[in-house]
Amino acid sequence: MRPFQHVHAPNLEAAVVLLSAPEALPIAGGTDLLTELKARIRTPGKLVNLKTIPDLRQIREENGSLIIGSLTSVSEIGASDIVRKRFPILSQAAATVGTRQIRNAGTSAGNLCQSVRCWYYRHPEVKCWLKGGDTCYARLGNSRLHAIFGKCPCIAVNPSDLAPALAALDAAVRIAAKDGVREQPVESLYRLPQPSHRKQTVLKPDELIKEIVIPIRQEFSAGIYLKVMERAAWSFALVSIAIQIDWNGDRVERSRFVFGGVAGAPWRALEAEKIIAGQKLDEGVIDAAAREAVRKAAPLESNRYKVPMAGNLLRKGLRQLAGAQRLL
Repeated sequence: MRPFQHVHAPNLEAAVVLLSAPEALPIAGGTDLLTELKARIRTPGKLVNLKTIPDLRQIREENGSLIIGSLTSVSEIGASDIVRKRFPILSQAAATVGTRQIRNAGTSAGNLCQSVRCWYYRHPEVKCWLKGGDTCYARLGNSRLHAIFGKCPCIAVNPSDLAPALAALDAAVRIAAKDGVREQPVESLYRLPQPSHRKQTVLKPDELIKEIVIPIRQEFSAGIYLKVMERAAWSFALVSIAIQIDWNGDRVERSRFVFGGVAGAPWRALEAEKIIAGQKLDEGVIDAAAREAVRKAAPLESNRYKVPMAGNLLRKGLRQLAGAQRLL
């Protein structure tokens, strides 16, 4: 591991200034970054410790929204009474993240901004396209865990569990920068890497997520987060989905379907959402939405299984939400 300087940021303003230095990186929980340092995937000259910044580890209500500080642990999100009551989809997503130790150490912002888990990217001797090379080796080799959506030179998937849930909830992040704080919807926080920007978020090197803002839903709103893993626990998603529905009686007024594990960013199934708008969720409508959600998938040979898996996961989620609605 390359020697580096470790500095404590006393506040957000100082952290942004410290991160403007060449080869500086932020660190908080470190559950992802430390593995990259050990493998020499990243070799910073300076690490800026964010855990010394006050008031970023809290969950509170403010002006009709729920605010989650960027240093709030994944465990604290999952255990929060207000999150469980108001946003069960988010507590469900938090409960699927890693091991208990990872949930205790990992932060909300860290989960949103973690690097891809692609084995070619994570290999210290492989210079894949995302690390500045010329080739996405997953396209030529083992792509079993990789993307089935999105036109991108890199087919690694976004690994965050919180991101699909937050996108389905129309959440935003407040980003601290040199010129102040701006608000960015979680859905547009991510972008598919391209030759002109081999990054997975819109964050600049000297920008930080300050907090997450979730608008409090109407009373007749329900959601679910489902995740398929290779193991029963402690694993990243093969496919996941966050579904949020606003009801008008027994009909769908508004919906959000956001997949994880299928693209380089949380993947919203917009056309499938349109199919259920204004409809009762009977089996015909559910099946039509599931088929539409995966109609434009472009899998490779070894990850073709993800296409029916994604469609069936949406079916399962819609059936559960429809069943719960009929009991009200």
